[in-house]
Amino acid sequence: MNAPFNARAASLRDPFTAFVCDDATADLLRPVAVEHGWSPEKVNKGGLRNAVQTLSVSASPSILFVDLSESGDPLSDINALAEVCEPGTVVIAAGQVNDVRLYRDLVASGIQDYLLKPFTADQLRDAFANAQMIISGPRVTETAAERPNVTAAVIGVRGGVGASTIASSLAWLMGDKAGRSTALLDLDVHFGTGALALDLEPGRGLTDAIENPSRIDGLFIERAMVRANDRLSVLSAEAPLNQWILTDGSAFFQLQEEIRHAFEGTVIDMPRNMVVQFPHLVTDVNVVIVVVDFTLAATRDAIRVLSWLKANAGQAKVIVAANKVVPGIQEVSRKDFEHSIERKVDILLPSDSKAAMQAAKLGQPLAKAAKTSKLSQPLNQLLALALEQAAAAEEAGGKPAGGSLLGKLGNFKSLVAKKPKATVAQTA
Repeated sequence: MNAPFNARAASLRDPFTAFVCDDATADLLRPVAVEHGWSPEKVNKGGLRNAVQTLSVSASPSILFVDLSESGDPLSDINALAEVCEPGTVVIAAGQVNDVRLYRDLVASGIQDYLLKPFTADQLRDAFANAQMIISGPRVTETAAERPNVTAAVIGVRGGVGASTIASSLAWLMGDKAGRSTALLDLDVHFGTGALALDLEPGRGLTDAIENPSRIDGLFIERAMVRANDRLSVLSAEAPLNQWILTDGSAFFQLQEEIRHAFEGTVIDMPRNMVVQFPHLVTDVNVVIVVVDFTLAATRDAIRVLSWLKANAGQAKVIVAANKVVPGIQEVSRKDFEHSIERKVDILLPSDSKAAMQAAKLGQPLAKAAKTSKLSQPLNQLLALALEQAAAAEEAGGKPAGGSLLGKLGNFKSLVAKKPKATVAQTA
């Protein structure tokens, strides 16, 4: 819903429409609408249900205010609204449920703000002012040079080496430290932890994509991604264990293509069995981070994975990251490990169970929870190594190797890059 501003489409739209459930809210809205030069007649009764019915047969306004007070299932109803609401509409919702998780879920679904009733006229003015900034802001940045997307695949040579933890941390750092709009794509359909690590519900986006690859386009990406913050969005899944996923891998490839054009950074948490089944998934990645530990089994499998990458992903920069390292207590020494794989280990990530436990309790990526721990420096070094490929591409003035064939949309970049809202400070 909150797609970038389109001047031609906006010229054909009403600037504002509201659908409210009670007279008190209508009476509060009308004078504020008049202050902005909008018609008070655009404040309609009927709430969200009337909004869905009306917008299914008429053009969406630039700013849409919807009252969720009579909605039994706000998230489901907002999704129904998204089906009839045109891209570019900024949605402000209001309701009586004082719940931070509901607020986060609504924002992740695409609304711009959620006001807790009863709200004041000043809160309403602030919400409208921020909505107008969202509408007008992209016109300033559209002419700015876009940074080429950097795509990093994270592969663990063995289960339990911590590849998913590193993937979520790298994605968070790419958004927070590097300032890139970033997507975390977790391809473990049944046991993925991408959303879990960020305290999010994964949604059905990934499973829907696998079941219906023809649906995958820019608009699908906008609606399927779950936003963790203003710079990071996640596509993950927790498919039922009795649901067998049949795919030829085309859906995963299409997702990569569309995400590459909607974000400045992509981190793919790629289970090792995926590269065996679908080798084409690494043909366009810029960086592959191979996560290992210093064990005999990991040594054997690192040799095999590195050899496979050399044959199938020659364009990618390969980074070997040793995780959960405890000095002096290793099954295989670093020297013997490096001799066996015939290359150096690029990054050493020390074991820090306290930081890992804290991250799990807080529902935060390890990189965020461990800002002051001994893990902080090597994680930031990993980010710097992963972005070197992108920096080289920017200096060359072109896209990284493996540019997209399908991507036509840069819209979602502005959605995830907008500033976080403070208007919902009432919610507890």
